[in-house]
Amino acid sequence: MPDSRPQVHGIDLDAQTRCAHYNSSVDIIAIKMKCCGVFYACKDCHHALAEHEIEVWPRSEWDEPAVLCGACGEVLSVREYMDCGNVCPNCGAGFNPGCRHHYRDYFGAE
Repeated sequence: MPDSRPQVHGIDLDAQTRCAHYNSSVDIIAIKMKCCGVFYACKDCHHALAEHEIEVWPRSEWDEPAVLCGACGEVLSVREYMDCGNVCPNCGAGFNPGCRHHYRDYFGAE
């Protein structure tokens, strides 16, 4: 069965979307950037590889599927991701709780 996961862009990616910038055991999400609709492992990978600035997801669009679990391939809405308690609701994999410090780089103000 072919893998139906979206393609993720980034620097030195592994199979679970860890990159050169964020590569701990719980750094397993990728975010579909609002500006281009492309999944990137992190904001730093986007900055290095894309030829445009990041646009944040406005609150009015937080129900859009935009966060990929690198463990199982499930794509969560921004709201589902922000409300999941740092655990994938599909497979139970843990997400990095420190990512909340970067929400402002991806998601508009709450």
